[in-house]
Amino acid sequence: MTAVSLLRSVAAPKKALAGAALAAATCGTLIAAAPAQAATSASSAQATAKKMIGDSAEYQCFSRIVDHESDWNVNATNSSSGAYGLVQALPGSKMASAGSDWKTNAATQIEWGLDYMKDRYGSACDAWSFWQANGWY
Repeated sequence: MTAVSLLRSVAAPKKALAGAALAAATCGTLIAAAPAQAATSASSAQATAKKMIGDSAEYQCFSRIVDHESDWNVNATNSSSGAYGLVQALPGSKMASAGSDWKTNAATQIEWGLDYMKDRYGSACDAWSFWQANGWY
């Protein structure tokens, strides 16, 4: 084996390995960044709801509904019905009554959702009881 052949056989795997490492690092960064951002948004929405609701039992009921409906994703969209947001308003534009930023603001969606639950069911816990019996609210 010549020195050039030896260098080629040693250099090629290193180049391939370096490329694979770069691809893995890039992919790993993208995969790690998405859940961290989603978790921050969900935890921020949860903290906002806790402050807005105040009552621990009512918060737990509200939280259970939102867990099932959107997993605390303010941009959650039901592909078949078009329901939107944390509380899956149908249509989502109903939430404009709570604020013009209804598409992206968790506080606006929470305010609208709490009002809806109070008007329709009496409270978030009454809405949760209905959800448990029917699988929707």
